[in-house]
Parts: sequence; structure tokens; C-alpha cells
Amino acid sequence: MIHYRPATVPDIPGMQVVRRSVTENALSNPDLVRDADYVPFLGTEGTAWIALDGDRIVGFSIADVPGRNIWALFLFPEYEGRGIGKELHRLMMSGYFGQTKETVWLSTAFHTRAEAFYRLRGWTDKGAHNAIERRFEMTAEDWKRISDF
Repeated sequence: MIHYRPATVPDIPGMQVVRRSVTENALSNPDLVRDADYVPFLGTEGTAWIALDGDRIVGFSIADVPGRNIWALFLFPEYEGRGIGKELHRLMMSGYFGQTKETVWLSTAFHTRAEAFYRLRGWTDKGAHNAIERRFEMTAEDWKRISDF
């Protein structure tokens, strides 16, 4: 049974394992995202959640509130398609808009399952972010409308 809770500093190594396991939006150099990079988002500068299967972290989501951006939403590939990403997204977005009403953005690689996932969650396509990624945005009004049904 999957359960969810806010992420804490001791969870960072498990989140790193998940982040390095993904096949889409993989890091070109995993050493560029250090454990210390997670820490600000586990407090007042973000909202961070983990999904656990027993004691094992199988997914996580992080929103950077001051940066107005989604920093991460990742699952072990074998846990995809079970609604875990959808719930992590809901928790993260509710946490984000619970702290601010500012529009939030994210970017993800073109033609990926992640791109389709965000479209299905109601994100607005804002076009190319760079040569390899698409930019999406979500307003507080859109989130309220989507999350109320």
C-alpha cells in the first residue's frame, strides 16, 4: 500500500535514488544535483512530498515557491501508471497554492510521458522553453477550478 507524507532531510538519499532511476528527463550529469540542493525546498521555500511503498521511497515531488516553479516530480519507472504521480502532483500543487497565488511554471522534455501527464493535469502549454523542453504554466485560478471537481 502506497502512503504519502511531507519529505524531510533524511529522505534526500532516497529521493536521489529515485531521481537517478528515471528513463525520461534523466540528468546528463547526476552529480550536478547535490543533496544540499533539496534542503531549501523541505522548509519554507517549498513544498515536498514523498510516496512510500512500505519504508521505500518510490516517488517524490517538489515545488520551489520563491522560484515559482516545479522542481521535481519523479517515480521509479516500475511504479508509473498506478496514480502515484497524480497524487504527488495534487499534494505538491495544493501545498504550492496554499503558500502563494503566483502562477507556477515547469519545463519538461518534448514528446515524453511527462509532457502528456502535465497536459492531462490542466497545465497550459506556453511553447518551447529551450531547444529540448516545453514550458507549462498553471495559475491559482486554474488550479482551484481543476482541483475543485
